[in-house]
Amino acid sequence: MDLEGCFGTIRAGPLGQKLPRARYVTTGATQMLEKRKENAAAGEQLHAQIEVVEQKRTGLRQRRDEVHVKEEKLKESLVNFAKFLKENDAKCSRSTKKAEKERQIVLQKETEMERLNRDCGALDRRRQKLQRLVQRNALYWHFLEQVLQTAKFEEVRELVGRFETLLVTKTQLCERESQAQEHLDRHRETLQRDQDRQDCLLMHNNNLLSQLQTKLDHIRAEALGWESKWTHIQNTAAKETLLLGQIKTVTLNLFHMTGGEVGEEHGVEIDDTETQLDRIQIFIQKQTNVVNEINPSDNLLN
Repeated sequence: MDLEGCFGTIRAGPLGQKLPRARYVTTGATQMLEKRKENAAAGEQLHAQIEVVEQKRTGLRQRRDEVHVKEEKLKESLVNFAKFLKENDAKCSRSTKKAEKERQIVLQKETEMERLNRDCGALDRRRQKLQRLVQRNALYWHFLEQVLQTAKFEEVRELVGRFETLLVTKTQLCERESQAQEHLDRHRETLQRDQDRQDCLLMHNNNLLSQLQTKLDHIRAEALGWESKWTHIQNTAAKETLLLGQIKTVTLNLFHMTGGEVGEEHGVEIDDTETQLDRIQIFIQKQTNVVNEINPSDNLLN
């Protein structure tokens, strides 16, 4: 509140105005009373202006409070509006997602409808094909009815059942034949494997026999060589034995000539040639010594 302006207004009022000069001369008491009246009037006017100022201040406070309340309401309105916008955006997003989901469902349904239409078309084509097949095979049905008239069956189903039974029997017989053929093939394979194994074993034995025959021939050749060597050794041994016998005979004769005796008690054994040679050597040494003693001059000359 601009109090200075208010007081300026007050000063510009009656208190600030110059009093007119009295046309008549008054006494001091009268002037004092007039001054008091003027002061009282000025005070009342001042109080009135102060009350006006207070009323204005009160009005301003009320307006400020109202502005504050309006501001709070405006803030609340802004918050509510922002919340409304957020909820509206969320609703729009949900609506968009829902619309997209519904569009996907519609596309899926359309795709499924197209597939069902294609399936229906395929089934219709298959139905037409089956109808043509039935029409084409009707000839066989009439043929079965004609056969039924000459057969012992009363209905076509019995004839077809008999035929199916025969087919099952044929299938079983074919399976048995196939099993027997497989069993025979397995036995043939086993026999062939055994025969191949025997052939391999026979070939191995033939190779082994050939190797053994080669070794036998080699051993026989070596045996012939060793037999030749043994014959040579025997011949050489016979010659050496003959020579040894001659040496023993000559040695024994020389031993007898030296006066040696042969016998187990006093002499040397007849087969102990080495001892006999030693005795002969001793005898020759003694005779040499005797000769040297008899003819010392010959010994000196020698």
